[in-house]
Amino acid sequence: MTLQQLQYFLATIQHGTFSAAADALYMAQPSLSEQIRRLESELGVALFVRAGRRLVLTEAGRALRPEAERTLAAAERATSSVADVRELRAGTATFGTFGDAPTWLIGNVAAAFRRRHPDVHLRIVGLNSSEVADEVREGRIEAGLIVLPIDDAGLDVRPAMEDELVWVSADAERIARPVAVEALADVPLILYDARWGWEDPTRRALFERAQRAGVKLQTAVEVEEVANALDLAARGLGDTIISRSISLRRGALPSALGVASFDPPLHETFAFISRRDAHLSPATRELIALAEKQLANMESRRDAARD
Repeated sequence: MTLQQLQYFLATIQHGTFSAAADALYMAQPSLSEQIRRLESELGVALFVRAGRRLVLTEAGRALRPEAERTLAAAERATSSVADVRELRAGTATFGTFGDAPTWLIGNVAAAFRRRHPDVHLRIVGLNSSEVADEVREGRIEAGLIVLPIDDAGLDVRPAMEDELVWVSADAERIARPVAVEALADVPLILYDARWGWEDPTRRALFERAQRAGVKLQTAVEVEEVANALDLAARGLGDTIISRSISLRRGALPSALGVASFDPPLHETFAFISRRDAHLSPATRELIALAEKQLANMESRRDAARD
């Protein structure tokens, strides 16, 4: 039994003949008649008898009618509920980001989304990139923006933007020229994302550079937030690393601090992730499109500020 067969059954009741029902549904009469015959065969009863030029319901047909009406009404309600989500009139959009994602990036994406879709609840979860990957892999979050590298098992990974990592210090001598990783062995390091330690992607980029050079890095202070690392560096307690984009943002860098590139330059890559072969909801696709636009704007502003 199909919804289509029930629709044809109710149309035949309404119009009195197979021909009239077929005309109302803009289909060929033999096709409609065949579907009614298949329905009767499956149920093992006749649903109509002919009375003059019209069809009338049998006792079985009368019993089926209210059930068919309820079934089609429920199907229509189900379709309408999905349509609200499909057309971004309802539902919740959940998106993961790395914990130190720029405030303006999150703010601009959220503001643009809410202006376009005020009836959709927006949930942006800030985690370490490795946590975002785990949440997406387990299906608790549809998609996210992370910093590579991460464990990509079960994930589709789409790189979106590359950003330079820079050395930050209150000591003008240490940032007078590009910094080789060997020079960091004796410098007190202040690093953020304390809970994840060297599993944090940004730290891993620095660690892998040091490891290839045979240099062992030691942290003096670990904190969770980038802002706290910069504050401690400004107090002269050690040096830290941040992305070039953060360093160029007005007001982000305390006046006591300066930055220097690494020698050779060290980069991190932002990427969008989702579960492999997953069908993303319209809301999530919209969030990714808005985030892509903001990242492109960020690249343009960053490159303009450096020129």
